[in-house]
Amino acid sequence: MDACDVKMYYIIIEKPGLPMVSVNAGHICYIQESRYMSRLSRSESLEELPVICMGSNLDKFLKVNHLNSVTAKEAELLQAIEEDSERLKWYLERDALDTALGLTKDTPVTVELDGKWLRGIVRYIGRITEPKHTDPIVGTFFGIELQGEDKGKGPTDGTYLSKPLFSCKKDCGIFAPFSRVKPMVSKPKLVSKCLTFPAAQLATQPSPQQAHHQPLSTGDRVTFFKGEDTLHGMVMDLEEKEGRTLVIISTDRDEKITLPLDSVIKGDLLEHEPEPMESDKEEVHPLGLGVDSLVEVTLGIGPGYGTIRWIGTLPGQKGTYAGLELEDGYTGVSNGTFKDHRFFRCLPRRGLFVKLLSCRPDSRFQGASANVLQEREEVRSPGVLPSSPIASEQVERMLIGRMKGIQGHINSCYMDSALFSLFSCSSVLDSLLFKSTKPRDAPIQSTLLHDIVNPLRSKGFVEGRHIMKLRQQLQELGYCHTFTTEEKDPEEFLTLIMHHIFCLDPLLKLSAGGKVQDSYCYQIFLDNNHSLVLPTVQHLLEHSFHSAGLKLAEVPSCLILQMPRFGKKFKMFQKIIPSLELDITDLLSEGPQQCVLCGQLAYEECVDCFRDPVFSRTGFKVFCRTCSSQVHSHPERLSHSPSTLQLPEGYPAPTTLRAPSRERLELFAVLCIETSHYVSFIKHGPNSTDWIFFDSMADRHGERDGFNIPQVQACPEVGLYLVMSPAELANQVPRDMKGVAKRLFCDAYMYLYQSTSMSLYR
Repeated sequence: MDACDVKMYYIIIEKPGLPMVSVNAGHICYIQESRYMSRLSRSESLEELPVICMGSNLDKFLKVNHLNSVTAKEAELLQAIEEDSERLKWYLERDALDTALGLTKDTPVTVELDGKWLRGIVRYIGRITEPKHTDPIVGTFFGIELQGEDKGKGPTDGTYLSKPLFSCKKDCGIFAPFSRVKPMVSKPKLVSKCLTFPAAQLATQPSPQQAHHQPLSTGDRVTFFKGEDTLHGMVMDLEEKEGRTLVIISTDRDEKITLPLDSVIKGDLLEHEPEPMESDKEEVHPLGLGVDSLVEVTLGIGPGYGTIRWIGTLPGQKGTYAGLELEDGYTGVSNGTFKDHRFFRCLPRRGLFVKLLSCRPDSRFQGASANVLQEREEVRSPGVLPSSPIASEQVERMLIGRMKGIQGHINSCYMDSALFSLFSCSSVLDSLLFKSTKPRDAPIQSTLLHDIVNPLRSKGFVEGRHIMKLRQQLQELGYCHTFTTEEKDPEEFLTLIMHHIFCLDPLLKLSAGGKVQDSYCYQIFLDNNHSLVLPTVQHLLEHSFHSAGLKLAEVPSCLILQMPRFGKKFKMFQKIIPSLELDITDLLSEGPQQCVLCGQLAYEECVDCFRDPVFSRTGFKVFCRTCSSQVHSHPERLSHSPSTLQLPEGYPAPTTLRAPSRERLELFAVLCIETSHYVSFIKHGPNSTDWIFFDSMADRHGERDGFNIPQVQACPEVGLYLVMSPAELANQVPRDMKGVAKRLFCDAYMYLYQSTSMSLYR
């Protein structure tokens, strides 16, 4: 799918109280992802979105707080429900929708028809009609083949409007939305250890001959008998051989066995045992494995690897079980649920429950030292807060060298550089890693914390597969269909993470004309009348704010600035001088300010002075009364119109106030781009030479397992150019600049500043 065709879907949760907008709560609507990102990049206030409602092709401007985001898959499931009010009801109940997302073909279910629940098996999942008008999606329905005594009670043979979608006998099929479908849950029965049942038990206990008629599918729990033992396991696969159906089972003893279908009973038939005594203690793993331990288990298909996400007892089961989230490449049987109960969350078919004693430490790391293994476990301990950022004195030991930083793979440099810049040596956005989030986004947060940030800070290295895992999660959850293949812009990724997924409060509050706008990044724009040639970031920010009539409504904890350039090729300036500190005092909309000439309390502001050559390099023009009178007595400034500064309500008269302290932000990272490849610089200490340079694809020819070799290097040469005068720096030929300094001064794309209160070296 072309990136331009990617849609973002919403459900309307409150009927718009607007004239000419006739749409109900529960209706599905959408917006082009590119259009959404464009509005964000222009720092627009997203109080409204121009969305297109299903069944229409016209924009409707709806309030953002009337919309809830849904994935494309969720939108398709919801669209199968005809009435808007019913659709909203099932969306708000949520459990049925989450369950439907995990349903697969051949899953035993019950389906509602005319008020009765009938047993069947899912044979088809998808659309039954084509989209109407210009709608990008249509409802997803479940095609179900009725089973047992319910055969013949359906309205179809698997065809819909003469189109065959699956095959079954006449009147044995039914198409239904997810609201009328429930997965069947097998309830455990009790049997004695030997196979002689009391009459009372025989009345309710299914025989193997009865049980094998119940449809089996991958992931079902089953019971079988070996000698006098009653054993249990999980169906890994079914195969037909010589006219017989064989069941491949991974037993609770981690054995792989194959049995005929008629020798297997669906469900867990548990041995009758006395109730456990109160003194019984929970099983403890002898190797000390716990939640978030990396483990290895033997599956029916061989060894499998994963992470323990839950430990405890399961309904109707003996002993202590572990809930595993399997690594990429291994297929589980659930999304963290067991018998309709949720114990942990993971992606569909990535979860697996096994006996705790079946788990053993991941053998791939047994060659590592005990200290490294212990460090790895500490990184992934449950509920842990992020590790501390790497301090300046630790940078050389932990970060410098090849195979350091974040490993790049398939156009990931934008994400690698952004994450390295934000989290390696700064904690300004650590709130992303432990703030509460939507349940469906919890795996993204877990990957970011456990697999990326903590390994980066504790070992100085993140494997490329973990970045790919994050990209896959973003793609599978419907945030963008090209995250695993296409290159993105850093601001697009950061805005998605901060705003759309973690709902972080906007970093930036801009005041314009008495109204406050929210944003996460600020794009610097300059008018054509500027006289800047070799600007600092301070100059660019001040000129941009002035030309747009903006002020800061409050001091930001983190300020992300995009440099003035068009696309990845055209740059407005050949060089930009990094401002190690940004003085934002005069950019604030409230609070006392200092006179730009004498430093005393300012009383007047003159925007006409902004273009005066005498003051053009000193920012906003605010003066005390004495300096304002002197400045505006000049013949060339008699036409200027200074205005009185407005102090916040409650401040004493200006004549009684001292000059205010300055509000400053410090630079901690810079993202740069050249020929569509992103790299980053990190300012990690107080000295002008305390810089490191990171490239996630430093060696693209020395790939390891298909991934590039990343590198972090010290670049003290940057300090040599920071202390030069503007005239000296202007005379520097970029190709002759030492080391990687040219990349910082000539290729800057995004500057990251933080409040000085967040500094690690002050």
